[in-house]
Amino acid sequence: MDAFWEAANSNVPTTVEEKGRRFVEHPGPTNPMVSPLLTDLYQFTMAYAYWKAGKHHDRAVFDLYFRKNPFGGEYTVFGGLEECIRLIANFELKEEEISFLRSVMPTCEDGFFDYLRALDCSDVDVYAISEGSTVFPKVPLMRVEGPVAVVQLLETPFLNLVNYASLVTTNAARHRFVVGKSKALLEFGLRRAQGPDGGISASRYCYMGGFDATSNVAAGRFFSIPLRGTHSHAFVSSFVSTDEIVDKSLCSHDGSSTCEDFVNAVRSWLNKLQVLSDSLHGAFGETNQSELAAFISYALAMPNNFLALVDTYDVMKSGIPNFCAVALALRDMGYKATGIRLDSGDLAYLSIESRKYFRVIEKEFCVPGFGNLLITASNDLNEETIDALNKQGHEVDAFGIGTYLVTCYSQAALGCVFKLVEINGQPRIKLSEDVSKVTIPCKKRCYRLYGREGYALLDLMTGENEAPPKEGERILCRHPFSESKRAYVVPQRVEELLNVSAKLYDFIHFLWLNEAPVGELQHVWLTFYSVIFMLIFSFFLFGK
Repeated sequence: MDAFWEAANSNVPTTVEEKGRRFVEHPGPTNPMVSPLLTDLYQFTMAYAYWKAGKHHDRAVFDLYFRKNPFGGEYTVFGGLEECIRLIANFELKEEEISFLRSVMPTCEDGFFDYLRALDCSDVDVYAISEGSTVFPKVPLMRVEGPVAVVQLLETPFLNLVNYASLVTTNAARHRFVVGKSKALLEFGLRRAQGPDGGISASRYCYMGGFDATSNVAAGRFFSIPLRGTHSHAFVSSFVSTDEIVDKSLCSHDGSSTCEDFVNAVRSWLNKLQVLSDSLHGAFGETNQSELAAFISYALAMPNNFLALVDTYDVMKSGIPNFCAVALALRDMGYKATGIRLDSGDLAYLSIESRKYFRVIEKEFCVPGFGNLLITASNDLNEETIDALNKQGHEVDAFGIGTYLVTCYSQAALGCVFKLVEINGQPRIKLSEDVSKVTIPCKKRCYRLYGREGYALLDLMTGENEAPPKEGERILCRHPFSESKRAYVVPQRVEELLNVSAKLYDFIHFLWLNEAPVGELQHVWLTFYSVIFMLIFSFFLFGK
């Protein structure tokens, strides 16, 4: 799939002038730090060596893929493509950047810097799986074709833009899976993210991965992500008493009337709740007055979005009664409170008891909908704690997740790689004693095969010139490096994406053996064991 067509689906303008001319009218990368210099030095030293050898225009094909699903899981969600497109659409070395390169590469000839000065990505073709798709190891997320020197310069920034994006998108998707469709997921990770860009990227890709909103205002602006947030414990503890509230009046929602003393209205409701204490959570006594003052002040400031953090002092004896009194007083003025946030304690128990409290009030005071007020939980949540809450039973409607989400706490990196698979039409392979690091050579086409019930069965890679798989036709599918993993598949639907066909499978191992160095035998015993090893190795590879 051509990346420029793909980018159009992502609402990224990609109109290009005739081939050979510079890209125009493209939005730049979201982060201004993303530039041709956002790469490793060895990319420029290789570019110079290519140029010096006259190979810089050789046509190269690179695959960008990963070797293993993160978090011990069975899938990954692809993120970062749009930013890669933005980079190549605006790829140009500015004069000050070239001057800097001269200073760190002082022995390079002037002609090389003239070459860099004219460099762009107008001759680079990118084929990619749709951003946001579920993807799997070894299958190329992107195929990048172009002059070897310039494509080499794209390696590091592409990996930088895809690795974290895909990792955090996958992490978000995993949280969505464990939470289910009916609950809201809120990303609260900015303060714990790895720097400003980590925070912005996390918000963006968590939203792509299935989250509903973020607390990150900048991300909300840049990417039109819904924003959510309330007050902190500091706001609650900053008040001492209701005497600090100067303006106690509140205009009704429809503007038809004004409550001159909203504080008194709230206290009146507290008294009514005290009378009902036996039906609620038991006698709660006098609630914390500084907390009450904070809630009233917040409601006066945000009557249309009153969501209170109720665990600063005691959730059930103070936080919930204080919140309910304010919420009921707001209702009298035509407003509807949003709900509460729990940030500590036994979240399952507290959410269940809070829900009971709300439902009793709805019944006793005939307040429709009060029992369904939103209950949000936070406090270092992750997949495991949410799964435990689900098994225990709870009444949480929304989960605010930060540290474990945006830092991808259980796995530091996805480990995407960018490998040469063809140059000037000649397939290339990288060998390794670690079979998982052996590359799959040549240009490939990738297909997702679906079964009768509409579920994806597997991804199939074929050589570029092979006939594509057809719906209803039986296909032998084999894992590239595990002979025992093979199966016949009759796909009911075939989706082209960018595990392995018979011709490509045989070709991989032919090239593997052809490129491997041939050792020289020195001793009889070494010869004997080497023959045994080769027999075992051949059996492992070819079943012969």
